[in-house]
Amino acid sequence: MIDTNGEMRTPASAEELSFALITGASSGIGACFARALAARGRHLALVARSKEKLEALRSEIAAHHSLRIEVIEQDLGPPGAAGHLAEILRERGVVVDLLVNNAGFGAQGEFWKLPLDRQSEMMRLNMVALTELTHLLLPGMIERRAGGIINVSSTASFQPVPYTSVYAATKAYVTNFSMALAEEVSRYGVKVLALCPGGTATNFFDAGQFSKRDFPGGLQSPEEVVKRGLRAYDRGHSLAITRFINGLMVFAERLAPRGLVARQAGGMFRPKNLTGGN
Repeated sequence: MIDTNGEMRTPASAEELSFALITGASSGIGACFARALAARGRHLALVARSKEKLEALRSEIAAHHSLRIEVIEQDLGPPGAAGHLAEILRERGVVVDLLVNNAGFGAQGEFWKLPLDRQSEMMRLNMVALTELTHLLLPGMIERRAGGIINVSSTASFQPVPYTSVYAATKAYVTNFSMALAEEVSRYGVKVLALCPGGTATNFFDAGQFSKRDFPGGLQSPEEVVKRGLRAYDRGHSLAITRFINGLMVFAERLAPRGLVARQAGGMFRPKNLTGGN
């Protein structure tokens, strides 16, 4: 077998071939998942577009933990990317018993003014790649009667959000898909969690060109999100809303008229430089 440095290696034992696969692992929540799972002694398969950042993260983790860490440079946005990733995992002898679907992005602005190709890419990455990767890796977990999936969603999944309408809609899909799947697979000993953080201090807002970043209680740290997510996963929950204030807001929104919720969300996410209209 050839390792990630191009050298021959002896195949590891069956126990050592059990991995946590993290997409979008190069920074933010994904990188924090990698560090937290490494501290639990989990072997890692780290996936992102930036190999340089992944290699830096691998070096950081390897300095503190004796683990097998696979680095896979892969853009999951293009059609067929999930299948290509699954093939790479097979070639490297990587068996995934925990899948963390973290890769995703958003965009702020009026829907018809945002580039269509960018929004289509968002839907493919946030929904299609997540679904395909889950479909490809879940059968092995069911066969082994063990394993789990953490799908990183958002509190935006619980309401329509003007000016980031497509992003919120993709996360609504992630939350509902995850909770439905959790019910389907629970009898096989497999866990599925929809992890729904609120505003988090990552590069998400810069990448999506968000002009307004004010959230009740301020931004969460990605470390806090991961800690609460893993605690919920350990307890077998299918849904985790990080922070009490976020859960309170989600509950309150269920009691309010949907139109009012949309208007309030629109006021919060309306770009600062938006001109014209009402």
